[in-house]
Amino acid sequence: MAQTTQEFGEWPLKRLMTEVVGSGPKSAEDMTREQAREALQRIFAGEPDETTLGAFWLANRWKRNNAEELAAYTDVMREESVVTAEPDADPVDCGANYDGKHTSALLGVGAGIVAAAAGTPIVVHSGDRVPTQKETAYKHVLEELGVRTELEPEASADMVDETGFGFYYQPAFNPAVHALHDRRDQMGVRTFINTIETVANPANADVHLGSFYHLAFAKKLTDLIRESEQLDYSRAIFFQGMEGYDDIRPGYTKVAEWNAGEDLEDYEIETAEYGMEMENEDLEVDDVATDSATITEDVLAGEREDDFADAIALNAALRMYAREDVDSLEDGLERAREVIADGSAEAVLEDLREF
Repeated sequence: MAQTTQEFGEWPLKRLMTEVVGSGPKSAEDMTREQAREALQRIFAGEPDETTLGAFWLANRWKRNNAEELAAYTDVMREESVVTAEPDADPVDCGANYDGKHTSALLGVGAGIVAAAAGTPIVVHSGDRVPTQKETAYKHVLEELGVRTELEPEASADMVDETGFGFYYQPAFNPAVHALHDRRDQMGVRTFINTIETVANPANADVHLGSFYHLAFAKKLTDLIRESEQLDYSRAIFFQGMEGYDDIRPGYTKVAEWNAGEDLEDYEIETAEYGMEMENEDLEVDDVATDSATITEDVLAGEREDDFADAIALNAALRMYAREDVDSLEDGLERAREVIADGSAEAVLEDLREF
């Protein structure tokens, strides 16, 4: 991680607003890579006036950032904020929306643990009540399960190697982004920070699993990966997750799959094709953190054979497929159910608690 420089070019945020991005959604222009880089460098250094920063974030939102701008932001974040710690394992990087879920169970912890038990190392990362939703994320379910979360990056890497599953905590590995928490909260709407933090990749993983709301955004994210000089993903899978998170929706889910040097491919997953006749409301819970932890414990112990158990197994299968450890979701489902039945998945949870 480089130190944030105090030496800037010729584009303070106010000038970018006046001359480039601030003239409205139809007439605003895109920034060059250099302009976007300088903008985030200034933001990390705390240079812009608070009013100007808010206006800049909002202008980027109405204009909509292109892939080159997002790649420039990502590169500055990786250079000047992200502290990486690379495990010996080669995990799947699961970068769900940091602002969390408020209605449905968060299944990614259980799915990640099952995948880890099946031999697919998993990394997840989140903050703590991140704006704008400030809802339940990976950290909160893991804490309910009795797993330590406020780890330094090197400890997170050790967690991956010792258990197969690792959690990276944003304040520890991405401090400059974490420092923007209060300013983001005052905005009241998402900013481009909500996009780039999901691809911070603190473990330097080769494979990324993420989510999107619309297929066009998945294309923009894969273009971001191509344009970035700091991200080395060779494979990425994005899908329309529940509440924007990295949990497959019941029913129909659109998936976008990308491999380096190839075009983006998209296809659909229908949960009914795997014998899962469930709807979104079947996965809703009253208290997302507490109920998700209880559900996860019960599924890993083999004590549930319901929609939640099916959903965790299918999401685990997708993680195995993302790393190409299985040839199909059907093969991944079979493997997921094996490691739940033989106690391997529950053993990973116990290892995490003891870490």
